[in-house]
Amino acid sequence: MQRRLLLGAGLAGAAALTGCAGPQITDYTGQKPELDLRQYFNGTLDAYGVFLDRSGKVARRFTVVMNCSWNGADGVLDEDFIYSDGEKQKRIWRMKYLGEGRYSGTADDVVGTAFGQTAGNAFRWGYTLSLPVDGKVYEVQFDDWMYLMDEHVMLNKAVMSKFGIYLGEVQLTFVKRRA
Repeated sequence: MQRRLLLGAGLAGAAALTGCAGPQITDYTGQKPELDLRQYFNGTLDAYGVFLDRSGKVARRFTVVMNCSWNGADGVLDEDFIYSDGEKQKRIWRMKYLGEGRYSGTADDVVGTAFGQTAGNAFRWGYTLSLPVDGKVYEVQFDDWMYLMDEHVMLNKAVMSKFGIYLGEVQLTFVKRRA
């Protein structure tokens, strides 16, 4: 009996550690097509997204038009959001390429600085966003992953949390306009 308990505890511990590990950006090294943010986020892009609440229900839909440009290591991602309820929002990311696939970014509604890295076809970055909800503003953390599918399409999944508690996620598809 004691042996079964120890074995069960060991298996449960291993499962818990595996569950916490999660994917790392280096897991995507060598995946094709290789993502160069400065190349992909250059020009005009359209994006289509949903916010899923904690239960997985679509709570909000939105579209985004992005006008993006780079001057060497410095980039601007100018985003115009239109939500399904008619609300409009603007966010302007000021990006910086730090070398070796690493980037930083700031925006007016981002607390501090976002940091991220590319590997293969993926980009992961984390940041804290000041999010207005029902007349109040909450600071929520984003674990944001992007996956380049081809030269025109990129998928995005961003998990939102506060104090480590899952709040929901944003799923988004970027489509780069053809020249």
